Amino acid sequence: MKHFKLLFLTLTVVMFSSCKKTNNESLDSSKEMLVSPKEVKIKGEEITYTADSISMKGYIAFNENQKGKRPGIIVIHEWWGHNDYVRERADQLAEIGYTAIAIDMYGDGKQAEHPDDAGKFAMSVFSNLPEATARFNAALELLKQQESVDPEKIAAIGYCFGGSVALTMANSGADLDAVAAFHSGVQLPVMPGSDLKARVLVCNGADDPFVSPESVTAFKEAMDATGKPYEYIAYPGAVHSFTSKAADANGEKFGLPLKYNAEADAKSWESMKSLFAEVF
Repeated sequence: MKHFKLLFLTLTVVMFSSCKKTNNESLDSSKEMLVSPKEVKIKGEEITYTADSISMKGYIAFNENQKGKRPGIIVIHEWWGHNDYVRERADQLAEIGYTAIAIDMYGDGKQAEHPDDAGKFAMSVFSNLPEATARFNAALELLKQQESVDPEKIAAIGYCFGGSVALTMANSGADLDAVAAFHSGVQLPVMPGSDLKARVLVCNGADDPFVSPESVTAFKEAMDATGKPYEYIAYPGAVHSFTSKAADANGEKFGLPLKYNAEADAKSWESMKSLFAEVF
């Protein structure tokens, strides 16, 4: 347990519509875009792209029956790698009116079966910030080129490791309108500063042992200094990986404090939707 906690904390330190309204869209009282269930036909397709001569395997999802261009959302995986979970989130974003790309930060769709491997994979990328940025930007440009995407309306979301990636990219000046990070470390290699353009939402478990109170205080102070709007939400009783239904099994298997929390999962998703409704 102590070994895995140390590994995770070390990794964390190193890591860092309105869509154009069409005749098929309407806004409810909270300005959230709605798509009739009869109009939803999700198309999900695997896609290969290249960054630093490395083949990256991604997944793009969108509603085929939705007309016109819409915001595009980058979805960044946990430290386990690009798996079914991150694709499911892309599908969910497509269902509510966005085009989403679940990206690959490891190359060749590589996945980890053990925390030791997950740590090595992630650290091999994020110990080199230029390399990480190149991989993120390759996916960003690919998303902007999609026929269904308005390239002027782009956001990123990420889970755990992926949340730290999304925040770091935003802090580094990535061309993003919004970022939502879920159970994410906030002790980042690039902290919020003058290069930040995006609206920021961080949704963490109040009882997550991998996110220290000191790191949260430092993050909030840095965000406050930027003068930019942001929201940091800590859900009582929630620990790490609270959005993943696989968290309980992984926690038990590897002796890690991971646990799914349905209430925090639902509330954080609604907070993300509200952020996007405001920004777009």
